[in-house]
Amino acid sequence: MLELLPLLISALILGLLGGGHCLGMCGGLMGALTLAIAPEQRGRRLQLLLAYNLGRILSYSAAGLLLGLAGWAVTGSAAETALRTLAALLLIAMGLYLAGWWSGLTRLEALGRGIWRHIQPLTRRFMPITSIPKAMILGGLWGWLPCGLVYSTLLWASSQGNALDSALLMLAFGLGTSPILLATGLAAERVTALLRRRGVRVAAGLLVILFGLWTLPGPHQHWLMGH
Repeated sequence: MLELLPLLISALILGLLGGGHCLGMCGGLMGALTLAIAPEQRGRRLQLLLAYNLGRILSYSAAGLLLGLAGWAVTGSAAETALRTLAALLLIAMGLYLAGWWSGLTRLEALGRGIWRHIQPLTRRFMPITSIPKAMILGGLWGWLPCGLVYSTLLWASSQGNALDSALLMLAFGLGTSPILLATGLAAERVTALLRRRGVRVAAGLLVILFGLWTLPGPHQHWLMGH
């Protein structure tokens, strides 16, 4: 577990750095969910938003577990290097997107729209939100919303070659994305305004690009780990 700790911290930070992207993808959704809370439940808004985010994070972990099984299957083969390289390139692409330098990663999100078309109609059954279980199930469904940041992190997590580790990394990533989404749902304007600033987005993008470069297979990893 101690060996996994640096990666868990990395996944958590990656979720935090992706806050700007989360605002674009899910900020409006969080506002809509707040409005979807039944009037008699408005006093429990924080509890319902926490339950929603828990469901979303658990869906990320489930996806990490499933894709991690595929990563485990290719451990020790040439496909493992290819998977890790692809994950690194997607992280670099995400960094470019966060910084506003290149938006090509949005094409990747189109791949998940076919699945999302079948999941989205199910979300209507749980609105308006009248209970914590409803909020959690709705969050679990919305966790499958097509998102380039999630896809990039999923590939990185699955490249670790262990399904349980992949699930834990996605759990940490989901926790990292939660503060900004909770702030959006609770109308914390100062936090959301900060993440929309150009300088903050560029800094986050550069850090994600560096993380992608570190993820690329090669001799530089042995040098970095040794230091």
